[in-house]
Amino acid sequence: MAERLEGDDREAVSSLSNAPPPHRKVHSYSHQLHTNTGGNYKRHHQVRKHSLDDDSISNKVDHLYDSSDDDFYPYSNKDSADDFNLSQRLDHCLDVDGGSGDAHTPLPEFVASGGGAGIFKAPNRAAVHPGRPPCLELRPHPLRETQVGKFLRTIACTDDQLWAGQESGIRVWELEDAYEPGIGIGGRARRGDEDAAPFYESANTSPTTCLIVDSASKLVWSGHKDGKIRSWRIDHPLEDAPFKDGLSWQAHRGPVLSLVITSPGDIWSGSEGGVIKIWPWESIDKSLSLSPEERHMAALLVERSSIDLRSQVTVNGVCSISSSDVKCLLSDIVRSRVWAAGSLSFSMWDARTRELVRVYNIDGQIENRVDMSPVQDQAVEDEMNVKFVSKSKKEKSQGTSFLQRSRNAIMGAADAVRRVATKGAGAFVEDTKRTEALVLTADGMIWSGCSNGWLVQWDGNGNRLQDFHYHPCAVQCFCSLGSRIWVGYVSGMVQVLDLEGNLIAGWVAHSSPVIKLVVGRGLVFSLATHGGIRGWNISSPGPLDNILRSDLAGKELIYTRQENIKILVGTWNVGQGRASHEALMSWLGSAVSDVGIVVVGLQEVEMGAGFLAMSAAKETVGLEGSAIGQWWQDTIGKTLDEGSTFERVGSRQLAALLIAIWVRKPLRTHVGDLDVGAVACGLGRAIGNKGGVGLRLRVYDRIMCFVNCHLAAHLEAVNRRNADFDHIYRTMVFSRSTNILNTASAGVSTTVQMLRGTSAGGINPEEARPDLAEADMVIFLGDFNYRLFGISYDEARDFVSQRSFDWLREKDQLRGEMKAGKVFQGMHEALIRFPPTYKFEKGKPGLGGYDSGEKKRIPAWCDRILYRDNRSASASECSLECPVVASILQYEACMDVTESDHKPVRCKLSVEISHVDRSVRRKEFGNIVQTNDKIRSLLQELCYVPDTVVSTDSITLQNQETSILKITNKAGEDNAIFQIICEGQSTIKEDEQPSDYRPRGSFGFPRWLEVSPVAGIIKPDEVVEVLVRHEEFHTLEDFVDGGVPQSWWSEDTRDKEVILLVNVGGCCSIGTRSHRVRVRHCFSTKTIRIESKNSSSKRGQGASHHQTGLRLVGSASDMTDELRSLHGL
Repeated sequence: MAERLEGDDREAVSSLSNAPPPHRKVHSYSHQLHTNTGGNYKRHHQVRKHSLDDDSISNKVDHLYDSSDDDFYPYSNKDSADDFNLSQRLDHCLDVDGGSGDAHTPLPEFVASGGGAGIFKAPNRAAVHPGRPPCLELRPHPLRETQVGKFLRTIACTDDQLWAGQESGIRVWELEDAYEPGIGIGGRARRGDEDAAPFYESANTSPTTCLIVDSASKLVWSGHKDGKIRSWRIDHPLEDAPFKDGLSWQAHRGPVLSLVITSPGDIWSGSEGGVIKIWPWESIDKSLSLSPEERHMAALLVERSSIDLRSQVTVNGVCSISSSDVKCLLSDIVRSRVWAAGSLSFSMWDARTRELVRVYNIDGQIENRVDMSPVQDQAVEDEMNVKFVSKSKKEKSQGTSFLQRSRNAIMGAADAVRRVATKGAGAFVEDTKRTEALVLTADGMIWSGCSNGWLVQWDGNGNRLQDFHYHPCAVQCFCSLGSRIWVGYVSGMVQVLDLEGNLIAGWVAHSSPVIKLVVGRGLVFSLATHGGIRGWNISSPGPLDNILRSDLAGKELIYTRQENIKILVGTWNVGQGRASHEALMSWLGSAVSDVGIVVVGLQEVEMGAGFLAMSAAKETVGLEGSAIGQWWQDTIGKTLDEGSTFERVGSRQLAALLIAIWVRKPLRTHVGDLDVGAVACGLGRAIGNKGGVGLRLRVYDRIMCFVNCHLAAHLEAVNRRNADFDHIYRTMVFSRSTNILNTASAGVSTTVQMLRGTSAGGINPEEARPDLAEADMVIFLGDFNYRLFGISYDEARDFVSQRSFDWLREKDQLRGEMKAGKVFQGMHEALIRFPPTYKFEKGKPGLGGYDSGEKKRIPAWCDRILYRDNRSASASECSLECPVVASILQYEACMDVTESDHKPVRCKLSVEISHVDRSVRRKEFGNIVQTNDKIRSLLQELCYVPDTVVSTDSITLQNQETSILKITNKAGEDNAIFQIICEGQSTIKEDEQPSDYRPRGSFGFPRWLEVSPVAGIIKPDEVVEVLVRHEEFHTLEDFVDGGVPQSWWSEDTRDKEVILLVNVGGCCSIGTRSHRVRVRHCFSTKTIRIESKNSSSKRGQGASHHQTGLRLVGSASDMTDELRSLHGL
């Protein structure tokens, strides 16, 4: 046995660093104690009176003792008596608290094997991310804590601006200022926006849920949580801060979930319960023309013009469309239709006639829905709520215990699971196929994204054509330009596809879900749930990226910043006890004078079968913590002068395990995004008496994780302890703490369980990396329960009495397992120079307090603190390629604390952090884009437009006549993409001269004009025929009781003229060329055919409104006059 151990120890050299840390001297003062034979060993055991029984222990450390990497080696060739005597003398002089020597001199460290590969390898870092295209970081990722009440939910892009909807209103970026540096903490930006490009904000509003751009009216329309729709002038002078909204009205009772402008220029809005409303352009246009003093009347004018599509397709309480929330609306401008997407079904509408065309499910099958009216659903829900409330009050009056309520909650959840299970496996499969996003592409196809990652291609008639699956996470958003489609996923991934569905590229764009993608000014802007906005070139990936990456990396020194912080980490198995103020001061308070972050991990805060069972029950319903755990946090907070000096950032408790973190106030602005995790390793991997609790946070944009563990007990359970660590490391998933949960991600899919570390686009799939593997620094602390092996109780006490910790270290199970690469792979630990911290008799001071009872447990270093930083080799210097480099300044046990059978341990680390000044880097990014000749040449190529010819520039229509407009692609090799819009309409005066041309919403077409197709792709040397047709009649919508119309429009019978713009671009081009075509509508008769009420009701598929006292209102002007008279204006 001894020979085998001797051989194993000789292999320890292989586990050591190749080079000692900088500024460390290499000496050895202990050699002879490494042998198990000879006089030295006998001399240790000739003395049976333990010097540990003496209360008086020297607290002085010989200043001659130097940090030594040779202490890592179990044997040495030197065996002289002088070397032995020096070693013994120095061990006697060691402070029992560990003795750190010079507080600024790093201690020697032991490095475990197995850290260079797989999930234990430190993540790759670089000055410019190698796995994705360089990007414009318009708004760098802000700390979550700084965004409470200000989280961004959506974005929209105009030609020159990027608009964002946030929880408190609107903000705008001028894209010409996109490369400007941030205005800093001292500027007008609040915390979290110091590095963002300059922006402007609106006055406070209800949370913004959706945005659409109306370039024709120079407006941005926003939908809000309070059910209002608001307008914002694009050309409004933004210097007037905060800017205010224009026209606004109450659109829905619930939140406005989606907005779209259709080809006739109307605004459609979707809300909860499947409600879809139309706001006709005529009433909106009239309201926009009213003065600010008539704002209330303008809102009333729009509100009274609304058309409730759900009510039109509801007969006797039975509705033809789904009652699920309208997640998204899509305007199919090619066919003048509107798609409304619920979770599991679609409804298709004619944008011109507002008729329901088709209802079909996510598989493309036509549905004949018999959904109950939302009013009836609400009545049932109200009845259930009344019963629930009554029952709750009754239970409360009877004094129901928390345990009983927890049991009821668990049983209720189990019952819900059983109900779902009875529906069969298909119920869950269907739920994972929910529609999350829609997009129209240049070839007229519609694409939908599902919560299971599937991408579905549809034709314009709602026929499902193809399915694609490139990523396992939920799709969140789309955008399209030319021949490309961009897809944003809940994992933070962005993928690029062509129109055939082939995957071009993919990369991790953000560290959180991508919730919106928009195209503008040659960039695709992506918004993540954390509020960060990045701009990606539309040609990425491509040669432009390589130039940017190289030039930007060459300027690394300009935007690199380095910081140094000290972190104090403490661990203590408190044995269900409580600590005095003096004990906490000895352990923590005496060491925090120069510390920026304090992390404390406790074990056995509270034990007992009842408590552990209660904790497990609370965890199942999302509850955690205990009164005693809170006491410990409050008491430690007082020790750290919480409130004045330190601020508590967060905590996590799992049964008997507790971890909490405090940050010094001046450092707080650079620390945040706290997430928590917990993994139980107790009975059935479900009870928290053993396991781990973790905290993850950003410090100067670097990810640090702290994990407090309590592993399996008993001397022989080495393999179980190794397995516990492996289970914790692989399965710990960090998420927001329920204690600090914010509603920032309300608009994000519930499918937020993402696969971390999945390779870009799934092109080269690899094992998903655990959350801990992606951190820049990981610190494990706790009662690891590794013992001393191959040694008796008396032998251990003898060596402790001789301060022969070097020999005891050879008997340490943890060190042996780390050498073998079986546990804590690649992690560092300082050389232990303090006595074993377990097991003591409570209340007995001094080292004489080791367990002397019947069991006589062998002293052991159960309580440990280990770390892993970014270094792949011990000599790596701190840089953007190796951004976190740590060293240990103190590693001590507080032997004077007697409140537990364990001694508290503390470790002080000096951490060098290299990070990017993101404001400076954005400015350098802009300089490269604007001055690099190669980049300017590549950008110029993106402006290429194929040569096209339009057959005529003038068309005259009469009496439902149809004319053909031909567009020819003269380019020999390139496809041309065209879109036709209506620049404006004018009325022909008596002198045959048109008046001013007024555009409709989003350059929509007047109702008398039908153009088909309005968009598409023209192949080289081919011709597309566009039908331009005059529509003779106009539809008059339903009227409500009292003669006030719900909606109306009227076109007078004078001749009209419109200007059509045929905009042509390339397949991936930011440039366009426009052809102008005049279309004149000449009335031969001055009559308008108005469809009958019966016909209108038929098209509405059974609208059940009974009309009395109908009174025709000829125009929006008539309604305006009526409203003025009602309000005395």
